[in-house]
Amino acid sequence: MFGGGGVTNFGLSIIWLLMFTPCSYVCWFRPIYKAFKSDSSFNFMMFFFVFMAQVGISIIQSIGIPGWGVCGWLATISFFSYNIFIALVMMIPTIMFTAVATLSFIALTKIHNFYRGTGASMSKAQEEWATGAWKNPHVQAAAQQAAAGAMQDQFSSPQYNENQM
Repeated sequence: MFGGGGVTNFGLSIIWLLMFTPCSYVCWFRPIYKAFKSDSSFNFMMFFFVFMAQVGISIIQSIGIPGWGVCGWLATISFFSYNIFIALVMMIPTIMFTAVATLSFIALTKIHNFYRGTGASMSKAQEEWATGAWKNPHVQAAAQQAAAGAMQDQFSSPQYNENQM
């Protein structure tokens, strides 16, 4: 912000911090914990889907597209011609974003190899979801209410005002 990056970059960086800290816990830490705890293919699939998105975001952060609120390689290199001190300060998060992207990719491949070594598959995850979701009484009650509401709407007669006749 002080080196000419603008308030938008600073605001976006604050949003990244506030949004991704709790989201990382809810979206990938809990699914991987539940996957290892219960040996659930569905939770592994949830983890893989969300963590792959996080790896993609980490790669975008390490690239550092100017105006996106990150200090990646492109933004840092462009600041060397503007102010060397600020570019050196920007180099710290750039190296960290690159390390996070690299280590996240390594962790993803190790967990995937572990997952495949247990004999789990996408079909097993689909089967778990199909059988596990309908065993939950809350899901069953919601589905019954939705079906009853759809049937009631389908067979109800239309209501007209006297002005419409």
